[in-house]
Amino acid sequence: MVSFRAGPSVFKDPGKLSFDYLPDRMVHREKQIQRLFSYMRPIVEAGASSNAFLYGPVGTGKTHSAKRFCIDFKRFAGERDRGVDFFPVNCRKSLGDDAVLLALVRYFDPHFPERGFSQAEKLDTLKRHVEKRKLHFIVILDEVDALLKKSGADLIYSFARIAEESMAGKGNISMILVSQRPNALEYMDAAALSTFRRSNVVEFPRYDRKELRNILGDRVALALHPGTAEDAVVDMIADVATEFGDARYGIELLEKAGMLADEEAAEEIAPEHVRGAKAHVHPTDVEERLAQLDVPKKLVLLAVARKIRKKTYITMGETESAYEVVCEEYREKPRAHTQLWKYVRELDALGLIDTKLSGEGVVGKTTLISLPEIPSKVLCDNLERTLKRH
Repeated sequence: MVSFRAGPSVFKDPGKLSFDYLPDRMVHREKQIQRLFSYMRPIVEAGASSNAFLYGPVGTGKTHSAKRFCIDFKRFAGERDRGVDFFPVNCRKSLGDDAVLLALVRYFDPHFPERGFSQAEKLDTLKRHVEKRKLHFIVILDEVDALLKKSGADLIYSFARIAEESMAGKGNISMILVSQRPNALEYMDAAALSTFRRSNVVEFPRYDRKELRNILGDRVALALHPGTAEDAVVDMIADVATEFGDARYGIELLEKAGMLADEEAAEEIAPEHVRGAKAHVHPTDVEERLAQLDVPKKLVLLAVARKIRKKTYITMGETESAYEVVCEEYREKPRAHTQLWKYVRELDALGLIDTKLSGEGVVGKTTLISLPEIPSKVLCDNLERTLKRH
């Protein structure tokens, strides 16, 4: 029989290990935040719009640094009688210009209807809210490559135009774009790029072992009871996470190891709990992202993952033939080429695959497909497990 009796726990505040928890200071990201401040200072000093582009691999503190900066910058501006506010939008979750605009308008008006307004009307509504409050509004567009791939740079250009046309003291918009891909801005057209100074770039490198150890040490002190995670165990987690330089992965390992200790009613986290956590936690949020896919897209992704095993990239033709084999195996009718191409583009926008054209200027160009971050074996295992259920 299952017992729901609450036993002792290694956690004193598990919320401090959640993905949404924002630390008061970003350890080992002071340099990046200082650079961001130097780019955004004109907002307060001259009321001028300013934009920045942050890039770096997953788990390197980009989004949290952008949010932490904006909270502190809002306070800094307030002390100088400048109204600054901000709102982050994840462009992978709010996919497309329309969804991003809706999220921003709803920051000011939570009951704004989902339907019945064009993009131009939504943009105008946002502008009115900002002007009415005489605000300088900083828009954080997280995972911006998803937006650029889905809708192009129209929205970014529109924000830049508002900034150009805004009257001093009437309200203005600035942008912080965030991406894992250093080349994300290449998805912009010339008009949008011209409004975006390419020099305003902040790189977030992977954390090294010492940095990860410090970050984990801070979280242990915040989230766990004293004496429940010895230094040797925290060192072990830091060692595992160093392979990817990914703080999010390290924190997730710590959380899972603590949960496994609690399941056994253990008084402290043991090395065996860390090993168990490693088996459960993958450095990217792979299961969460695959859960959002319908069966047809899963079949396409499985075809790519199987075909690419020992290759750097595969062609669209190879993808199509592998897809037909997978459809036969799962007794699904293969979709036509046009629909398949649409699925490939959607998987690209979701960051699960990467597409590029082979050799520019070559006759008979083809689309090349690669896997940006999740190993093909991990993808195959996850997809085969979920597809069996259908």
